[in-house]
Amino acid sequence: MCIPSWHSEPVFATLIGGRGVYAVTPRDPWRVEGGYYEDGSLIWRNRWVTSDGIIECRDALACPGDPSRVCVLRRVMATEPHRPARLTVRLDTSAGFLGEAGRDFRRGDDGTWTWRTGRLFARWAGAGDARPENAELRLDLDVRPGDHHDLVLELSTHAFDHSLPRPDQVWEATARYWTDCVPPCDDTLAPRDARQAYAVLRGLTTGYGAMVAAATMCLPERAERGRNYDYRYAWIRDQCYAGQAVGAHGPHPLLDMAVTFVAERILADGPTLRPAYLVTGEQVPDERPLPLPGYPGSAAVVGNRAGAQFQLDVFGEALLLFAEAARHDRLTKEASEAVDMVIAAIQARWQEPDSGIWELGNEYWTHSRLICAAGLRSIAGIRPNQTDRDMCRRLADEIVSTVSRTCVRSDGAWQRTPVDRRVDAALLLPGVRGALPPSDPRTNATISAVLRELERDGYLYRFRHDSRPLHEAEGSFTACGFMMALAQHRQGAALDALRWFERNRAAYGTTGLYAEEFDVVQRQLRGNLPQTLVHALGLECAVRLTG
Repeated sequence: MCIPSWHSEPVFATLIGGRGVYAVTPRDPWRVEGGYYEDGSLIWRNRWVTSDGIIECRDALACPGDPSRVCVLRRVMATEPHRPARLTVRLDTSAGFLGEAGRDFRRGDDGTWTWRTGRLFARWAGAGDARPENAELRLDLDVRPGDHHDLVLELSTHAFDHSLPRPDQVWEATARYWTDCVPPCDDTLAPRDARQAYAVLRGLTTGYGAMVAAATMCLPERAERGRNYDYRYAWIRDQCYAGQAVGAHGPHPLLDMAVTFVAERILADGPTLRPAYLVTGEQVPDERPLPLPGYPGSAAVVGNRAGAQFQLDVFGEALLLFAEAARHDRLTKEASEAVDMVIAAIQARWQEPDSGIWELGNEYWTHSRLICAAGLRSIAGIRPNQTDRDMCRRLADEIVSTVSRTCVRSDGAWQRTPVDRRVDAALLLPGVRGALPPSDPRTNATISAVLRELERDGYLYRFRHDSRPLHEAEGSFTACGFMMALAQHRQGAALDALRWFERNRAAYGTTGLYAEEFDVVQRQLRGNLPQTLVHALGLECAVRLTG
């Protein structure tokens, strides 16, 4: 957990080999029975079965939030009427990646602990009997049968100038927050999954409107392969995916937030729009190693090289987002101005090489150009006059025509670049987004090629890296499975679309959250989580496949 912002240094970093932990553990022999998020929220319920009964713990970040303060709620419950809950609680707040221990521990007359951790102020209520041990606080907690006990941890950039939160009131406000901000989604194909996806997307979105790509950093895609990244930043493409998915269901606040953040970045940077930003709009730092062991099987890194890349397709995705907003009459004045800048940027740069959706080397990526064509066709319908509409359509036609001369294989499918004949699962999206009509033979040929070359057990891989079996190079990409569901749906293959949706929406862990990859052989999640683009495309499938 990083405070005060997603890209800040951590307070709890044991996941990647650092210091800092907040652990609630039964004292009796136990095993984890399971856990789940309460429906349509990010309120977590954990459950242990011990030798003496059943214990539950309800965890949440207090909502609505405060940019300078985090409030962690934990409610321990002895659920059985005749058996107590006996637990040990450890709290070690550690400032930064280097792990500066807490200091100046003080216990107030009311039993509340206060201390400093780096530049942060900490306060912990409900732990009056805790004892300091080696710069951490330890508590032996006994909860009477059928009763509960609240622990409230606050971490702030400023000294506390307000009274202690009342747990019942904060819990009630937090539950109400999630009820109010997550739509019911009862009109979708999978209401519970759709609600949860919306809750995850909302939870990854800051007060600035920026949505981070994932909540974690340095969780490896493949052990010992060096592919582990810091995803605590806002990717323009991911936010456009999320906005389009939300807009497919209705004019919900997450659509407005996406439009606002993306428009602000375009107005600020124009044709030099970056693929990713800090949630506050600044530049993502370059990738560098950290002096930590890292998650098992990987090294620890901070920053991301994608922040300095040119990725052409983000311009097309921005137009698709703005067109979706316009259909709901949610296109702001600033976004309308951004539309003009995006069209000008595509005109100026569509013939330049870029890093593409998978953030690889600079090439003439087919997907990037076709997504720009899709965005131009989509935005043409809301242009103010016929001249503007005709210009967008002519530019889209020119892009498609140029790409068609160099990037169509002998079997009629799109290939990755003019010199790379491999197919790519991302090439399913231009057909979904309207770069070409559903009847276009290149769309059908691409679907067939992707199924033939990149499918295993109902999951899709991005592309073939080399001559190795697909699963030896990387995991399958759940987002690509959802892309196939959308592609089949657009082609009118309703049953095939449902099969792909059902197969891939089951590729989550015990938390119900999606990671970037799913290991088809070992049936395990790979990479950082929860992953924005996967939850966004899953939500879009749940909406669009309903009809």
